[in-house]
Amino acid sequence: MDATVLIPITLFIGVALLVSAIFYFIRSWLERRKLMQRIKQAERSFAGKQTGDALSATTSVKLYQSWIKQSFLKITGIFGSVAKPEQEKEFSHIQKMLLTIGYRSRNIVMIFFGTKVLCAVLLPAGFSLLKLFIQKPVHPLFLILFFLGFALAGFNLPNLWLQIKVAKRKERILEGFPDALDLLVVCTEAGMGLDAAIDRVGEEMKLSNEAISEEFRLYQMEVRIGKSRADALKNLSSRTDLDDMKSLVTLLIQTDKFGTSVAQALRIHSDTMRMQRYQMAEEKAAKLTVKLLLPLILCIFPSLFIVILGPALIQAFRIYNSR
Repeated sequence: MDATVLIPITLFIGVALLVSAIFYFIRSWLERRKLMQRIKQAERSFAGKQTGDALSATTSVKLYQSWIKQSFLKITGIFGSVAKPEQEKEFSHIQKMLLTIGYRSRNIVMIFFGTKVLCAVLLPAGFSLLKLFIQKPVHPLFLILFFLGFALAGFNLPNLWLQIKVAKRKERILEGFPDALDLLVVCTEAGMGLDAAIDRVGEEMKLSNEAISEEFRLYQMEVRIGKSRADALKNLSSRTDLDDMKSLVTLLIQTDKFGTSVAQALRIHSDTMRMQRYQMAEEKAAKLTVKLLLPLILCIFPSLFIVILGPALIQAFRIYNSR
């Protein structure tokens, strides 16, 4: 396909999507404007003019921000329903990853796939606009490859972002897990029940580790709405998707099932986890010497040889050239 045909087609698609989005935003903005006018009238009827003006200005800003957010979510949701994967396994995998990082909305998976479609369209469209300002001729085959590459990169960019967010979330939970486990031991040994101990630990760790605090708070919400303790603990393990949390949940479920002492079981588990982390630290320290070999050979040894043998080689070349 010739570049003179490929670029107008891409620009037409991008402009069509942009015009559709503009019309949608204008329509939503008119509806929001009518709603804000009604709110202003209601505020002025219940309060003074000065107070009403201040409240209406604040409300207008909030409604405008909410309108932008809702419009973006609706557009991405429409694209997401088109790009929804046929395999239920992939859909469930993305849903689980979004659940892990804290996105628990009902339509969040559709919004995620809609964002992938938007990125796959906007990146080639941006490249087309950039190509209009570059007058250097490019072979049509390279243009097609560039378009396909940008589209593929845009489609996979949200997946990369999601993987990074999941890794950071798990890392934050792992950082605060030993402290949370020690606090659970202290609370249960002080006479608290398991649910009360988890609630207290979640409150205490709200500032130090927000991720663990949020997971414990969700556990408490599930227990309060009527879920069994075992189901709430299993959901906690599924959301975090960490081996340490899975072992803790298994321990708590078995302790609750057989009626053994929670404080004693947590104390033994805490000592075991501390020993495992100590062994992991020793293992990493033992691997450090092996990992240092490559930078030592590639970076330090050449510099050392240059410093030691450099002057001698220069002197040898001078003696050889003087003869």
